[in-house]
Amino acid sequence: MKKRFDWVITGGLAVLPGGVRRLDIGTKDGIIAALEETLDPQEAENRLDAEGQYVFPGVIDAHVHFNEPSFGHWEGFSSGSAALAAGGCTTYADMPLNGNPPTVNLEALRLKNRLAEGNSAVDYMLWGGLVPGNLEELERLAEAGVAGFKAFISNPGGEGEGRFREVDDDTLYRGMETIASFGGLLALHAESEALTKTLSDAAVRAGRTGPLDFAASRPPEAELEAVARALLYSERTGCRLHFVHISTAAALELIGEAKRRGVDVTAETCPHYLILSEQDLLRLGPLAKCAPPLRSGEEQEKLWQALKDGLIDFIASDHSPCPPEMKLDPSLGFFEAWGGISGAQSSLELMFHEGVNRRKLPAALIASLLAEGPARRFGLSDRKGRIAVGLEADLAILDPGASYTLQPEHLLYRHKISPYVGMELSCRVTATLLRGQPVYTAADGLLRPGGGRRVRAGRGLRV
Repeated sequence: MKKRFDWVITGGLAVLPGGVRRLDIGTKDGIIAALEETLDPQEAENRLDAEGQYVFPGVIDAHVHFNEPSFGHWEGFSSGSAALAAGGCTTYADMPLNGNPPTVNLEALRLKNRLAEGNSAVDYMLWGGLVPGNLEELERLAEAGVAGFKAFISNPGGEGEGRFREVDDDTLYRGMETIASFGGLLALHAESEALTKTLSDAAVRAGRTGPLDFAASRPPEAELEAVARALLYSERTGCRLHFVHISTAAALELIGEAKRRGVDVTAETCPHYLILSEQDLLRLGPLAKCAPPLRSGEEQEKLWQALKDGLIDFIASDHSPCPPEMKLDPSLGFFEAWGGISGAQSSLELMFHEGVNRRKLPAALIASLLAEGPARRFGLSDRKGRIAVGLEADLAILDPGASYTLQPEHLLYRHKISPYVGMELSCRVTATLLRGQPVYTAADGLLRPGGGRRVRAGRGLRV
């Protein structure tokens, strides 16, 4: 006799938009079919006991770099998505760099999609890019289903002759006009190239090439100037705008003021700006190098306050891995080491550990930042981002008291390096379900390596 449910998750603390409730969750055909105080496990084909554990909506990580095509040896869809599954993530959006060719035209998008198909453990979206010379490609990329378009105001670095390039003001403004014409979304790395290049060149000439010298070469003012300029362009063009990895409260306040004027703009930050500071940059060296750089402890506290004040729309990892020698080779100076942090597997655990267990923030706030916020911005709210009857059963189960010390062997990345290795975390993801089917358990590891599907973003809303 056919059972009512495929799975019943019993005894868990469901993290709902309005708060946390002890509820059983029944799933059928990949959808959440029931949320009740008690469900009979006999009515299900399978049972998962979540007694005393939090059940979060699956994380939606809108900002990862898996580096395909050509640079899959840096990470790749298979290993990167496995790590995300181990961290409670069920959907991600892959950036148009550092793969070669970058995803700036239809041919490159089709190539990347072929590489992702059948190789992702969880669902995924693909970003397109805005670079000098590809304005005529933008609408075609949008019609092909990209999540939006990524652009850099500062030099993104990277490898290969076909690497991603930063935009000049003319390309940025005309690109925003074009993207606005079809209702697309622009995601912007906002640091002033003029300021960062001037300061970096001066530092290197003077022999100031240590970790804090690097941080000083990319000051908060570089972020503020670029944010202000992009907001002006957004108001003039009507382009929907999203700022990636904002590192300062002052920039978030500028963005908040623009929202109040009616600008369709959102902002993300990353766990590393909330968990690590300049002192960790000294302690960890290039492992903690990123752009924008880690900020002071004082700036970090301002960022937490901005989070509590609702100025941050969502959190993304900006997972940007590379082979170890590009980070750890002692012959490299700090300015030459790769600037990116590997952290996607740990986002939910980091935010629960620091935000809920230590700072006593509501678990529902963390769920909003990691799942509901990105779902709304990318037009996925009718399918993903919340625990609600009728939505896809994308779930992350987290034990709030399962303390452990993160070790390299826990990481499913291709290269098992991360600034969080050695950190004692006060919680742990124990299982991840994608459309109602377990894809990862802490006991058994990755269960379904290629079950993810490409997701087409919708029009989306300002969060």
